[in-house]
Amino acid sequence: MATTADIRNGLCIELNGELFTVVEFQHVKPGKGGAFVRTKLKNLKTGRVIENTFNSGVRINVVRMERRPYQFLYKDEMGYNFMHMETFEQIAIDEKIINAPEFLKEGQEVEIFFHADTETPLSCDLPPFVVMKVLYVEPAVKGDTATNAQKPAKIETGVEVMVPLFIEQGEMIKIDTRTGKYVERVKA
Repeated sequence: MATTADIRNGLCIELNGELFTVVEFQHVKPGKGGAFVRTKLKNLKTGRVIENTFNSGVRINVVRMERRPYQFLYKDEMGYNFMHMETFEQIAIDEKIINAPEFLKEGQEVEIFFHADTETPLSCDLPPFVVMKVLYVEPAVKGDTATNAQKPAKIETGVEVMVPLFIEQGEMIKIDTRTGKYVERVKA
């Protein structure tokens, strides 16, 4: 077992029978009283982020996780199907553990985190940014040049994303998978 001195970002711990990853932490040593660690923990099943405070020196139950590279193949009634990049083993996982399933396209490379002891998939993370093709967008009207004006654009996965007025059909755009927002236009 580890102690609060071992807490770091990305660490997976078991708390109240559920698995959490440490999103953010801060060691606090007030002038009066004992030291403590303030954390933000993300529940691996629900995705909810909670705040928790641990007294300094308290034992925590660390869970071993393995990160493995996978490639998205297709979606069917069993779930989302992925193939391991080195062993070519295929698995199907539920949509609930994928951080941004609306931005998955065939051939997309992802990282799937597995519980090292039970070999169960815990979460699936897309890269922070993906490049998508704009399938349909309303043409810009001459004179619509207000600052930060945006219009909806349908991308190749079928999702609508708000983009600036200068984006046209057929262009490639970069999207932040964590926020779902347009980042920049990509030159072909």
